[in-house]
Amino acid sequence: MKILDRYLVREFLRNLMLITVCFISLFLIIDFFEKIRMFLSNNATFRQMAAHFLFRIPMIISQVLPAATLLTALMTYGYLSRHSEIVAMKANGISLYRASFPILTIAASICIVVFFMSEWITPYTNERAEHIRLIEVQKQQSLGTFKQDQIWYRGQKGIYNFKFFDAQSNRLRGITIYYMGQEMTLTMRLDAEWGEWQAGRWLLHNLLITRFKAGEFPSLENITQQVVDLPERPDDFKIVQKDVETMGYSELKRYIGKLQSEGYDATRYLVDLHGKIAFPLVSIILAVIGIAFSLRSERSGGIAQGIGVGLFIGFSYWLVFAFGMSLGRSGTLPPLIAAWFGNIVFGAASVFLLYRIKT
Repeated sequence: MKILDRYLVREFLRNLMLITVCFISLFLIIDFFEKIRMFLSNNATFRQMAAHFLFRIPMIISQVLPAATLLTALMTYGYLSRHSEIVAMKANGISLYRASFPILTIAASICIVVFFMSEWITPYTNERAEHIRLIEVQKQQSLGTFKQDQIWYRGQKGIYNFKFFDAQSNRLRGITIYYMGQEMTLTMRLDAEWGEWQAGRWLLHNLLITRFKAGEFPSLENITQQVVDLPERPDDFKIVQKDVETMGYSELKRYIGKLQSEGYDATRYLVDLHGKIAFPLVSIILAVIGIAFSLRSERSGGIAQGIGVGLFIGFSYWLVFAFGMSLGRSGTLPPLIAAWFGNIVFGAASVFLLYRIKT
């Protein structure tokens, strides 16, 4: 069995490496042609373009590894079936479940690799890729920073502090604006519960304005809502706001805890948090589907058929996973069920296919 395990592992890893490289190349080619016009119009250097795409590779790897695992399982076991090697295993009393064990072990290892990549590597590389694109190439100024789960921004009117910025709806929450006078003296402080971008201006709600005058006590004023003249637009804050893709599981969990402790709705982020666990684990499920599908009958395998089936199943999983995530973000499904919706559906399918294998 050790000889058989080494043979299966060698064949699987060789195919996995080839398919992963093909997927990465395809993604980079598509990404290149999508952004080449932007790079050329901004006179980007070759070093900037190469660095941007280089930092994109870890994210691409973490995205394509589950699909590559599925396609590799289909092709590897389809090839074994077509050349009667599965028949030889069964003739020697080797269960197909046992013959699948080394590949499932590799799939489990891929799950661990994908999770830790999304925790330690891809947040940094995604942030670096976006910094090159926005700051170095497009010359957008970053006047703020995302620290301790808050946004600090040096604006034209003063210093802004936001506890939460929803880039999709262009809404700010937990707003504090410090208006500075000469010699950096505080002249006014504006606090607002939330604000929204409407008709090209910021409309703030539930304001508390504190004015500081020399030699006088501060004066307070409460206002239900008011249009505030801020020259910054939502796109200026999007440069500072961290995207979910640039956060690891631990950082996103801390961010959610802070939002919930302050009374903000963190449903959308909870779905993404559970998705960071659910998505890496799909490698095992897709590997089982690939093995079971290719072994449904001997001598039915084939490279072309394996590629076609693999692309169809992988694309179907992406649709189901994205559909579940969208239901969770809209509040239709609980975050945990929404993130695991695709895994539940395809997990049930993998168990059904595995049960039907003739061992």
